[in-house]
Amino acid sequence: MENFNEYHLNPDQFSFLKNLQECWQAIRDEFTGFIDRASEEELEFTYEVLGPKSKTIKTKGNSKYSAFGILFQGFFIEEYIKVHQIKYPEYSADEAAEKALILREKYFPNLAKAIAQANSIEDDILRNVYFGTFRPGLDIKLHVNHNPHMNRGYLGLIVPQGDVAMKICHDKYYWHEGEFMVLDHSYPHCPHNYTNCDRTVLVVDFFKPDWAREKAIEFERQEVTERMQENPYSLGVFGKSDRAQEEDFIKYGLAHQLEWDKALS
Repeated sequence: MENFNEYHLNPDQFSFLKNLQECWQAIRDEFTGFIDRASEEELEFTYEVLGPKSKTIKTKGNSKYSAFGILFQGFFIEEYIKVHQIKYPEYSADEAAEKALILREKYFPNLAKAIAQANSIEDDILRNVYFGTFRPGLDIKLHVNHNPHMNRGYLGLIVPQGDVAMKICHDKYYWHEGEFMVLDHSYPHCPHNYTNCDRTVLVVDFFKPDWAREKAIEFERQEVTERMQENPYSLGVFGKSDRAQEEDFIKYGLAHQLEWDKALS
């Protein structure tokens, strides 16, 4: 029996996640099919345009975290690019949006359908949906995600055996294929992958049901505006407000990371 608390939440209480979980193998197959079949040009475009970028969340060493997705702040990626008129070195906003739509429809129809079905159950409650891959040896420094209006679900797609886990506050949790882990990421956390294989999950951010929807939407609008001004390639997911405070490192027994944190700043 798992122990749940204020930052490790029981996924069963969020009925709109059930459809995504039931489709987890189809979603995993779309991810692996894309990685195997996509051209070099498609892969480059995907990680450049469909992947949220962070200037704040750093990793120790050379191991990388890669991400790309199809839903950001409640918009499918092609709509999000148009709404914010994101300009890229090689593409106009319209060109990037058109390419993003083609890729989404070509490679991720089941995921898009599952998102639409979940949002029909709970009135656009899903905000961000993207694949997140931890490369072997990844170690991310302590941080928060300043999203007090949202929870984050991780649907395990490819999870190797071994020490690949999320440390949050004083606890450590492991991902499992076909299962959701749901966390309140406004608490300090630092994930790692100390195995020799990639770990990939589907990250699903959603409004907290106990927040008034109008309040959550307004908070999201303000937060995304600030983050897009800081870095339009964040897709509104990451920002400077994600930095953990010095007292967080001490409180959660990670004071040894402080010098590492300062060196990575």
